[in-house]
Parts: sequence; C-alpha cells; structure tokens
Amino acid sequence: MHRFYVDPRESGNDRLELSEREAHHAANVLRLKEGERVVVLDGQGSEICCNVQKVGKRGVILQVYQRNKVAPLPYQLTVVQAIPKGKTMETIVQKAAELGAWKVVPIITDRTVTQLDEDRSDSKIEKWTWIAIDAIKQCGSTWLPTIAEPVRPATYLGMKDSSEMTLIASLQPGSKHPRLHFRDFEREHGRRPKSISVWVGPEGDFTPAEVNTVLGSGALPITLGPLVLRSETAAFYCLSMVNYEMQSPRD
Repeated sequence: MHRFYVDPRESGNDRLELSEREAHHAANVLRLKEGERVVVLDGQGSEICCNVQKVGKRGVILQVYQRNKVAPLPYQLTVVQAIPKGKTMETIVQKAAELGAWKVVPIITDRTVTQLDEDRSDSKIEKWTWIAIDAIKQCGSTWLPTIAEPVRPATYLGMKDSSEMTLIASLQPGSKHPRLHFRDFEREHGRRPKSISVWVGPEGDFTPAEVNTVLGSGALPITLGPLVLRSETAAFYCLSMVNYEMQSPRD
C-alpha cells in the first residue's frame, strides 16, 4: 500500500486530510481512487490504516479503520554530521532516516564550505525534514528523526548531549575499532548503551582543535578502517556499524 505522512498533531482524528504536498502526490502522481487503502505515518510511532474517502481539487480525505503503534528501536542514535558541500547532506539525512536515526545534528565546522544564515538555515531544516519524511514513507519506518538546527561544535557540546556513548570518527592515531568500545561499555554496565551519538567530519576531517574539543567532552575515537572515506560514506558506515553492533544477538 502507498504510504503518506500527516502531522502528529492531526493524526488522532478519525478522518485525516492530507497536506497540500501529500495530496498532490496522492492525486496527481499516484492517481489514487476513492475506496483504495493506504497507510499513514505520523513519525511518532503510529501506523494508521485508511480508506481513501475523497479525492478532489481541494484535497484528499482519508477514513481511518485501524491504528497500530510501533515501538521505537531500543536505543537512540544521533548523527552529529559536519555539513558537506553541495547536496550531499540531503543524501545523509535520507539514509539516516532509513537506518533508524533518532536525530541528525548538522554541524558547521572550520572546514565546512556551506555557510548558512538564519533564513537559509530554516529553509534547509524544512527541506531536510521533508527528505526524512519521504525516506520513512519509502522504508516503512514509523519514527521520524529530528533534524536539529545547524550549530558549531562548541555550541552543540554546550547543550550537554545526554548520550550514554559518544563516538567520533577520527583519522588520528590511537583510534579504536568501534566494537572494542561497545564491548567495554557492556562489560562495565552489563548492558548495551541506550543512546549513542556519532560525530562525522567534513571533507578533510575535523581540524585537530575540533577533534580535541570533542574528545575533551568524553567522546571515544573510532577508526573506520585503513581507507580515507568521503564524508557521506563515513556517515553510512557509522550508521550501519552502530545498528549492527546494537542489533546483533547477544552471546
């Protein structure tokens, strides 16, 4: 069935009206007909089964016939991503949503090429959020990651990220394979972390000063192997790696 998104503030109604953007896609691209069945997601764990009640020029109306509540992953994964140049951040947001990220924090570093003023920042957040919405519709996830406001590393660190484990992908000597950090955490706490943050740098990596600042906050440096990866590849690697470690069967 086709999937659509509604604002969680409106998802509790028995009759749902799609937003202009979603209605256009339903009526003009998918050419839905009255009586068809669709699924609606609100990004807060709800999977809402509906019948198409009306398709018209003024919008699309759906009638709810079943609601399912889907639990989130047993851990929260935050990607602290230095904004790369071009449209690469859009792809990172898309894959983060598909891979179950809880939150994406865009970071403006000394080597970030794209500089955002307040108006452009708001516009970017809105665009990235819709990219994440389209991603959860595609993969069927009922949970929408939060897209935070772009900030500098020191500003974000000042917000006191409460993640139980913070990792930073680093090219510096002394970085460990991430599995070692997961094993150390489980050995100390008797369980896996409930929340993980992963810092990923821009093209050219974080500056040494930025790395030291993040490490000074308690982050653990991890290696992504012997090859130098593009920023987006490093992000996908980290997302996949955390999911692999957190979802693998326990010994």
